[in-house]
Amino acid sequence: MASSPACIFCKIIKGEIPSFKLFESDKVFAFLDIQPLSRGHALVIPKFHGAKLTDIPDEHLTEILPVAKKLAEATGAVDFNILQNNGRIAHQVVDHVHFHMIPKPNEAEGLGVGWPTQATDMDKLKALYEEVKAKM
Repeated sequence: MASSPACIFCKIIKGEIPSFKLFESDKVFAFLDIQPLSRGHALVIPKFHGAKLTDIPDEHLTEILPVAKKLAEATGAVDFNILQNNGRIAHQVVDHVHFHMIPKPNEAEGLGVGWPTQATDMDKLKALYEEVKAKM
């Protein structure tokens, strides 16, 4: 399984750095975030090291969402966000794929998100659709 000696999350998986482990299997590790946005904020990470989602083989991603769902249920979160960032400009800080399960108990706690929508040019949208669909 891919691992990086300098990666903080790989060190957490190996037990070299302590964590508040909530779940572990052959492919996945989940633990409480030490800088939470709200009570119950947790991370779910594949044990396979890769910086971005596209670096992780599909077979190492199969448990991620079921574990995130179990965390949401275990924390009692009614409203919550599942967040995964790829790259610095997309707000990724640790270069190991990780999914946040962030309870949103009220307007002040949890994840705050802006959603700057853009006007749509239907011809350009159709061309994009055809381009992406052909690669799927």
